[in-house]
Amino acid sequence: MQEIGKADPNDVFIRIGNDLGALMDAYDEIGKAFLAQEAEAAKVYTGKDSVGKRALNRVIIRSRLDAMFAELRETMVYKAPPELGDLWGKYEKMWKQIVIEQDEAHKRETAKMQIEAAQRRRRIRKRKEEAVWVGAILFVVAWYVGVLVLIRTSHTYRGLYSSPWWSCVLC
Repeated sequence: MQEIGKADPNDVFIRIGNDLGALMDAYDEIGKAFLAQEAEAAKVYTGKDSVGKRALNRVIIRSRLDAMFAELRETMVYKAPPELGDLWGKYEKMWKQIVIEQDEAHKRETAKMQIEAAQRRRRIRKRKEEAVWVGAILFVVAWYVGVLVLIRTSHTYRGLYSSPWWSCVLC
């Protein structure tokens, strides 16, 4: 405590901010791991862990998150210098604001991704339709040329209209 009294107040605030920030970063990392496990729970599991072990892991992570949250709150309420005022209240208000902002950003990003996916599907469908048309036209042209060649090389045609072999197919 005497060390804090002798130190520059700005340095103390920065150190407290860094220490609490590191705790919040750890809390966030564990929270992301928990969310990842919850997201994977909706998919078919192909791993080797049993359902019980996976459930226990999620309970342990959730308990750890709760303990870290309680420690964070206790630190901000009881151990923070009085100069910081209602640190927990300010923090909680800002956290809620950021969560709302991130939810809105996530919704916008999801909508954008859905629009891009729909446009991509339309482009692919249009290219498939064009490919079918080109294929159909090529088929008809090839069929027509084949019929003309067969007519030209047939014995009936040759007998009626004899001409040299180098003459035109359409002649």
